[in-house]
Amino acid sequence: MPIFNFDNSYLQLSDKFYRKVKPNPAPHPELLLLNNDLMKNLDLDISDENQLLKILSGNELEDGSQPIAQAYAGHQFGHFTMLGDGRAILLGEHLTESNRRFDIQLKGAGQTPFSRRGDGKAAVKPMLREFLMSEAMHYLGVPTSRSLAVIKTGEPVYRETIMEGAVLTRLMSSHIRVGTFEFARYFGGVEELRELMNYTINRHFPELNDAQNPALALLEKGMGLQMDLIVNWMRIGFIHGVMNTDNTSIPGETFDYGPCAFIGIYHPETVFSSIDRDGRYAFGNQPNIIKWNLSRWAETLLPLINSDEKKAIELATEKINSFDEVFTQKWWEMMFAKLGISNPKMGDDDLVNELLRLLELHQKDYTNTFTYLRTPEIFDKNQFFLDEKFDAWTQKWKSRIKLENGGTNSAFELMKKQNPVFIPRNFHVEKALDEAEKSDFSFLNSFLDLLKTPYEFRPEMKEFLHSPEEYDSNYMTFCGT
Repeated sequence: MPIFNFDNSYLQLSDKFYRKVKPNPAPHPELLLLNNDLMKNLDLDISDENQLLKILSGNELEDGSQPIAQAYAGHQFGHFTMLGDGRAILLGEHLTESNRRFDIQLKGAGQTPFSRRGDGKAAVKPMLREFLMSEAMHYLGVPTSRSLAVIKTGEPVYRETIMEGAVLTRLMSSHIRVGTFEFARYFGGVEELRELMNYTINRHFPELNDAQNPALALLEKGMGLQMDLIVNWMRIGFIHGVMNTDNTSIPGETFDYGPCAFIGIYHPETVFSSIDRDGRYAFGNQPNIIKWNLSRWAETLLPLINSDEKKAIELATEKINSFDEVFTQKWWEMMFAKLGISNPKMGDDDLVNELLRLLELHQKDYTNTFTYLRTPEIFDKNQFFLDEKFDAWTQKWKSRIKLENGGTNSAFELMKKQNPVFIPRNFHVEKALDEAEKSDFSFLNSFLDLLKTPYEFRPEMKEFLHSPEEYDSNYMTFCGT
C-alpha cells in the first residue's frame, strides 16, 4: 500500500517551471527522526518502516511520484540571479483524506540541473536543525514548513570538513515563492506569468478568481499573509537570517531555516547570520525587507495588473504604499496583546515604547521579560531589573491592565497566548544538535518534546529558560540547510 496519495498539479504548468529528476540513492539509509504526529495528521500509513525508509531516502519511488526540481530566480541580499532547486527534489503533492494538498520534498537528495557547482547533498546537523526549528515554529503558532523525517544516507558529504550525509523530508502547502514569479517574468514571458498566477490562485486562493483584477487581488492577499507572518516573527523574537525573495513564500509560510535564530537580549539590530555582514536581515529590519521583497513581486505582476504599464505601476505602487500603515497597525496590536491589552487607549503606545527602551538599555531578555510580567514567581528578580525606572513602568502597566474588560485575569490570559515561555534558544539548539551528531538523541528528543508546549511552564525544564551569560554575543549561524 502506498504511503503517499500523490496528485501532481504543478506538472500542469509549462515545463519551463521545472526539470524532471530522480533522487540519488542513499547507500546505507538510517532513520534518525520521524514525525509520527505529523504522519498521522497527513493520513500516512507508517506501518511498514522499511518501505518508509526506502521512499524518504529516495531509494525508491512510489506509484504516482513524478519527481521534479523547481525553477525559480531571486534577489539574494539585493542582487538578482537565476536559481532553482539545487539539492531539493519534489516527490509530488500529497492529498489527504480531507483533500488538503501538500508538497512532499526531499532535501539533500542529490544534484539537479540547478545545482550549479554544488553536489546536491546535505549533512546531518543542518537537516536536524531544520527539523527542530520548523517544528518549534509550528508549535509557536507560526505558519511554517514542516519536517516529516531526517534520514542519514550513509555517505560522506564534503564541506569544510567531511560530514555525514542526510536527507530531510519537508512539507509545505506549496513551494511557490516570490522567486517563482521573478523567474516567470524575467526568464519566461507574459503567458508563463499568467499561467503561474492562475495556478497560484486556483491552488491557494480560489476566492480570487472572481476578483475584478486578479493580479492586484493576489498581490493584496499575499501582502496580508506576509505582514501577518513577520508580525508573528517579531512577536516571538525570531530572526530568519536570509530573507531573500526566493525564501519568501506566496502562501505565507516560514521556510529555509539555515542561519535562523531567536533573540535573547533585546536589540533591534541583532544579527546572527555569518553572511549578513551589513545587517540587512537584522531582527528589527525584517518588516522593511518584506516590504522590499513584496515590491519585487509587484514588479513581476505589472503586465497582469494592467496592459498600460503606467497604470499598472500606479495601481501596484498604491498597494505597496499601503504596507507601512497596515503593518504598523498589526505590529501595535501584537505588542499590546503581549502586554495583555486588547482594547488600546491613549498612552498605550508610550507604555510599549518605554518598555522596549528599558529592555535595550538594560540588555534584558526579550522572551523572559514578558513571561516575568505575568509569572514573576518563576524567576529570581535579580535576573531582571533592580531599577527604579522599570519598577515605575511596572506599576503603570499593572494599573493599565486593571482597566481591561475582565481586569488583570483577562489580561494575563491574553498574555499567555501571545508570549512563549520556552523558545529554541541558540545554546540549547546547538547542544541538542552536537549531541545528536554524535548519535546521542536524548537531549534533542527531550527538547523537541518541550517545544510542543512552548506556552506552558514546566518546572522540571527550568534550565531551558536561560542560556549561559554572554553565549549569544559570540553566536553565529551558517547557511548549512
